[in-house]
Amino acid sequence: MSELPIATMERIIRKGSGLRVSFEAAKELSQHLEEEGMRVSQQAALLAKHAGRKTITDDDIRFVLKNK
Repeated sequence: MSELPIATMERIIRKGSGLRVSFEAAKELSQHLEEEGMRVSQQAALLAKHAGRKTITDDDIRFVLKNK
C-alpha cells in the first residue's frame, strides 16, 4: 500500500494533462513516486553519513536529484 494519496496523484495527472484519470493510473504513479522517493532518500542518507551528519538536508536531496 502506498503512502501517497491516490486523490493527490489524480489531481497531479489531471493538472498536467487536462484529461480524466483512471484509478489504476493514479495508483501506478503513486507507487512509482514512492519507489523513486525511497531511492533518492537512500542516496541522500549516504551523503549525510559521509558528511558525519544524522540529518538529511535539502541540499542532500537536491544533490541526488541533480546528479541522477
